[in-house]
Amino acid sequence: QVQLVESGGGSVQAGGSLRLSCSASAYTYSRYCVGWFRQAPGKEREGVAVIDSDGFPSYADSVKDRFTISQDIRKRTLFLDLQMNSLKPEDTAMYYCAAEGVGGYCSLEAYDYNDWGQGTQVTVSS
Repeated sequence: QVQLVESGGGSVQAGGSLRLSCSASAYTYSRYCVGWFRQAPGKEREGVAVIDSDGFPSYADSVKDRFTISQDIRKRTLFLDLQMNSLKPEDTAMYYCAAEGVGGYCSLEAYDYNDWGQGTQVTVSS
C-alpha cells in the first residue's frame, strides 16, 4: 500500500496563498492518477485538482484559475504539490492527497482513489 504524507496546511486571510505538498516513497507505478481532495465539516469529500502521470491536470470549477497542481517522480519518490492562490473562506477544509496506480482518464471522484494521506487543515479567514 502506498503511504502518502502531506504538509503545508495552515491559516491565511482571504486573498492569501498556501502551498500543499505530498510525497510517497517507493512509488513504482509508471501510469497513475494523483490529486487533491477536500472535506469541510458536514460536507462530502470533493475533488479539487487531479493530474495524470503525463502531467495533464483537471480542476474543479470552483478552483480553476486560482489553484495549480503539479507532480513529479524523482528516484522513485512521488511529489505532488498544490499551489493555492486567491484563497476564499469557502476553501476552508481538510485537504487530502490521493493516488491511484492506473492509466487513462483521471477523475475528480474520491471513490476512484484507493491510497490517501492523513490530511492537512486549510483555514481561510475573511
